[in-house]
Amino acid sequence: MNSSKKKRILIFSLVYYPRFIGGAEVAVKEITDRLGNEFDFDMITLRKSAPKFERIGNINVYRVGFGWQAGDNAVLSRFKIYKYFFPFFALRRALSLQRKNQYDATWSIMANYAGFGALFFKLLKPKIPFILTLQEGDPIDYIKKRVGVMFPLFKMIFLKADRVQTISNFLGDWAKEMGATVQKIVIPNGVDINKFKVESEKLKIEASERIRGQLGFEQEDVLLVTTSRLVEKNAVVDVIEALQFLPENVKFLIIGTGQLLKNLQLTTDKLQLSKRVKFEGFVSHENLPPYLWATDIFIRPSLSEGMGNSFIEAMAAGLPVIATAVGGIPDFLKDGETGLFCDVHNPKSIALKVEKLIKDSESRDYIVRTASKMVVEKYDWNLVARRMEEEVFESI
Repeated sequence: MNSSKKKRILIFSLVYYPRFIGGAEVAVKEITDRLGNEFDFDMITLRKSAPKFERIGNINVYRVGFGWQAGDNAVLSRFKIYKYFFPFFALRRALSLQRKNQYDATWSIMANYAGFGALFFKLLKPKIPFILTLQEGDPIDYIKKRVGVMFPLFKMIFLKADRVQTISNFLGDWAKEMGATVQKIVIPNGVDINKFKVESEKLKIEASERIRGQLGFEQEDVLLVTTSRLVEKNAVVDVIEALQFLPENVKFLIIGTGQLLKNLQLTTDKLQLSKRVKFEGFVSHENLPPYLWATDIFIRPSLSEGMGNSFIEAMAAGLPVIATAVGGIPDFLKDGETGLFCDVHNPKSIALKVEKLIKDSESRDYIVRTASKMVVEKYDWNLVARRMEEEVFESI
């Protein structure tokens, strides 16, 4: 144990700020930023095009592997290669840091290549508690297929973990299926309510006028929005196709990038919807709230979802949410109360739910109020961080 009052935790995370920012990365930063007075955090992550060492928030970030400077396509290609070596680079760095820092626990962010690195460290340092957090959003069958012949070793990540914390009951059940014997701890991701909540109707109107003006939308347009990686599991194409069954003034703003961008653009052109769909690309998390305030309905008809921070952020921003009843989404979305469910891979179902929110203002307002209240009571990052401290870190 450390002689200092603070416990020291070593984080294994395949990716991190500033090059990759997803729900898991946001969660780690939000939690560690709030627990800096009680814990010291170090992290080992893949280097990519960033310095070998950097202090980000309350984390000392040590990057391993080969750095590179290149275009997005080259970075993605090299990332796919270098991630296979990450567990070995990470283990070597972790053992070096352990000699100096004497960690009280390790913390793996997802059961991916970071999980393998944390597992290898656990096998060599069995007395140091190993915390596993599951944030996976990909379909479970896809994850198992991707692991391939390494599946027996992959299962050991779950078997050797001393604590398993998941962001949804769905992922908790998966951990048990994979052989985890410790009691699951379900602590969801959260939202910075002060950042996403619109403080006044005046501010909302100003954001709407500014953002819609920049993007070429009219004030009278009904503007759907999604913040999504453009990958198959997020089914953005289903929303594009749903526009065919909706009035001309219903438009769609897509915030995010991904490998399906060109295919989605081709589909939009083929359906002659280019004037109704706007591909905005990447918007930083810091700059996201005004885009939500400027829109009317958040929608992501996911095929799979570990939880989905974007849904909670949209609720905090005062938007009604349309989603599918998959993965961890039913933990927070109750049909007709905190959002609406549409069918999976069903553009007509999406259109019907959009029409309900447009025509039934009483139902829409009730959903917004109920969802906002739920977010404040259960999904504030301050509450989430305190639960992580009390239920996960303090028990090590």
